[in-house]
Amino acid sequence: MSRQPGAHPQDSGDQVSALLEDSAEDLYEHAPCGYLSTFMDGTIVKINATLLGWLGADRDELVGRRRFSDLLTIGGRIYHETHFEPLLRMHGEVGGIALELRRADGTRLPVLVSSAVKTGADGTARLIRTTVFDARDRRAYEQELLRARQEAERERDRVQLLASTLQRTLLPDVPGMDVAAYYHPASADEVGGDFYDLFPLADGRWAFFLGDVSGKGAEAAVVTSLTRYTLRAAAVFDPSPVAVLERLNTALLEEEITSTPRFCTAVHGLLEPVCGGAMITLASGGHPPALLVLRHGPAELISTRGGQLIGALPDARFVERQVRLGPGDTLLLYTDGLTEARVRGRVRYEEEDLRDFADTLDTTSATETVAAVSRLLASFGDGVDDDTALLALSVRLDQD
Repeated sequence: MSRQPGAHPQDSGDQVSALLEDSAEDLYEHAPCGYLSTFMDGTIVKINATLLGWLGADRDELVGRRRFSDLLTIGGRIYHETHFEPLLRMHGEVGGIALELRRADGTRLPVLVSSAVKTGADGTARLIRTTVFDARDRRAYEQELLRARQEAERERDRVQLLASTLQRTLLPDVPGMDVAAYYHPASADEVGGDFYDLFPLADGRWAFFLGDVSGKGAEAAVVTSLTRYTLRAAAVFDPSPVAVLERLNTALLEEEITSTPRFCTAVHGLLEPVCGGAMITLASGGHPPALLVLRHGPAELISTRGGQLIGALPDARFVERQVRLGPGDTLLLYTDGLTEARVRGRVRYEEEDLRDFADTLDTTSATETVAAVSRLLASFGDGVDDDTALLALSVRLDQD
């Protein structure tokens, strides 16, 4: 590097030395943090200009006249006496403690305080040296984080309320029947796409459905809304379960409701009261088989194998089955959060496991069956990683 004409190396060195000698005291007085030293009883014996400026105080007001604890708020004094000072005497140093200083104008200054005991040649504690960092920016950052978190929680609650409204329905009373439902959320943070519904038709029959929209969150809630609206409208127009699912398939294919394709699985049913029981017609599109829990006899999976995913193919095929329920018999519909739960490590709880579980039950109503399966779900704990919806219908025993 070239030197300016007339510059001498010795001149440069002298200037640096003079600057360093001059800056030692200046570094203490005008450091970017506060410094103070106190006797062991807390009396202030030295304090830098930075901290005096933060406090809005004069040096003569503090040195030899006030203790460090006098600079703190009431809560800070209590903490200093009960925690800070005992820890300092025990360990010889304390670091990064959040306190608040009381300024001359009465306002509070959030700070981070670190102290260390200085000992004499004989090992006796002589002074306490304290470093004080301005924590206003950090406090503002923490408050902003807290505000953002609270807003996110409120937004999550709003989304969950919307989703729960879309997913769950207050079940009506069906003459001669017992009906029950249950919704098990796998996560408090993510809204799933499981849904169910039960409603009367004009001719004395009842329509019901249960399904699961792919994905989670707000987009899944939008698809759930469209699905429920379409299923209800289609059932009123033509209650045939296969026809209803065909209309839903068309609606999902034609409606560009999200930025990515959305599909669903669903079971749609038609319930018709008959003498001494009920006749149910089911149609399924890619959904797990319904479970028939008989009052007398083993439980049975109502196979709808071959029913295709809804919203994936223009000419999707849906499979229909009929089931007769007698008094005490229950039909249970469920989503795959139940049959994809992990038990005993990574082993999936299969549909056949559910059937075997149902064989151990002594239930004669939808309410009892749903209660038993909800307890089963709870026993899986963290093994349930997807939302689960249950809907059950049974013929009352007094229909014998």
